[in-house]
Amino acid sequence: MKYLLPALILVSTPVIAQPQDLYNKCMRTAITQLALDLCASQEAARSDKELNDVYRKLLSEIGDQHDVTAKVMAMERVWIAYRDQYMAAMYPAKDKQAEYGSMYPMEADILLAKLTREHVNALKSLLRQYGPADR
Repeated sequence: MKYLLPALILVSTPVIAQPQDLYNKCMRTAITQLALDLCASQEAARSDKELNDVYRKLLSEIGDQHDVTAKVMAMERVWIAYRDQYMAAMYPAKDKQAEYGSMYPMEADILLAKLTREHVNALKSLLRQYGPADR
């Protein structure tokens, strides 16, 4: 139950706000915990897809600047490690379902989506730096 508050804060956090219209619509109609879990899982998948799209576009814009490409790729590996360790720190129990309850899958996916959206924004900043001047 001690993890419910962070999840409620994350649900209302504007970091997930703009692309989450589908998420909000899903959450309004979800009645069961399983349905809520599905909404959160789909939101995490959408944020991951956006991350991959922006990352590929960034690498494309960097082009043949091999030193920059290597740094961006290294940054991405470090971010993935950070994300995974952050999730592990937030939910350290071995038996997560027993420790955090039936809301754990939803809470974890909401947090994962939030972290991913934050990183998408960081990648978009790099994309503005390396992309065409008209952005």
